[in-house]
Amino acid sequence: MTTPITKGANHIGLTVSKLEESAAFFVSILGWKELRRNNEYPAIFVSDGSVVLTLWAVKGLPATPFDRKSNVGLHHLALLVESEASLNEVHERIKKSGTPIEFAPQQVGQGPAKHMMCFEPSGIRVEFIWPGN
Repeated sequence: MTTPITKGANHIGLTVSKLEESAAFFVSILGWKELRRNNEYPAIFVSDGSVVLTLWAVKGLPATPFDRKSNVGLHHLALLVESEASLNEVHERIKKSGTPIEFAPQQVGQGPAKHMMCFEPSGIRVEFIWPGN
C-alpha cells in the first residue's frame, strides 16, 4: 500500500447565491470567524479554526438550484461537533434563526453517533454530526 501524497483539505470553495446571508450563517449562527473578503470576485472566507470555507458569489441570477439526485457536485457539507450537547445547541441556534431544517438531531444507524441536516441561506445542505465518542 502506498502513502497518500496529500495531507488533508486546505479549504473548500462553495458557490453561493446569497453571499452575505451565507457568510452570516457561519459567522453569526455558528460562531465562525470571517478571515477576509475579496470584493473583486466577490468572495468571503470563513473558518471555525479547523476548516476554511471560501464562499464565492454566483455570477448572474437567478442561480440554478442544485439537485443532489440529478447533478454532479457537492451532496452536502458535513461538520463535526464536539458533543451531543453541542449538536443540540447547533439545532436550537439554527431553529431560532429560521434557517430551514431538513431533520432534527437523530441517531445515525444503530448509534451512538447522531446528526442533523439543514440548508444554509443559499440552499447548500449542511450536516452536523457528533460521532458518539
